[in-house]
Amino acid sequence: MSANSADPSVLLEIVLVKGGRTKIRYEAGLLGDDGTRLVVRAAWAGEGVRDFGFVRFEPGDVFTEYYWRDRWYAVKEVRAASGDLKGWYCDVTRPATRSGGEVVVEDLDLDLWLSADGTDVLRLDEDEFAESGLAERDPEAAAAAVAALDELEALARAGGFDALLL
Repeated sequence: MSANSADPSVLLEIVLVKGGRTKIRYEAGLLGDDGTRLVVRAAWAGEGVRDFGFVRFEPGDVFTEYYWRDRWYAVKEVRAASGDLKGWYCDVTRPATRSGGEVVVEDLDLDLWLSADGTDVLRLDEDEFAESGLAERDPEAAAAAVAALDELEALARAGGFDALLL
């Protein structure tokens, strides 16, 4: 299987929940599950092109996604159809859960982008996080989310996610 293949033999369904509702559901091939960290690979599951200004997600892109059962984030390595690395998109989430063939992750609005060359480290959606009301509803979860974003930013600025994703 090539590094950009999105077709491992064991398929899981990734379910991203936001605000109590399913935001997106898609199939991903299981690359590994050590009981703490799950690694899957999936083709871009969005419709058409999504242009964030700093990166474009488009048909043919392949995401290698890392989920933890004990961390408040997920890291997604993004590659173009050509195999060229675009960068890493990180979602701040509650720890992932897996039940049978389904992985459920609750998105907590905060995100981080690290460009392929490591020069751009962008904290994203802090306004959405503030407006979500999580800090009032669940102060402990809000504190864990902010700490997770801070940890991701520190890792990104210290040279990327190599050690995290090995």
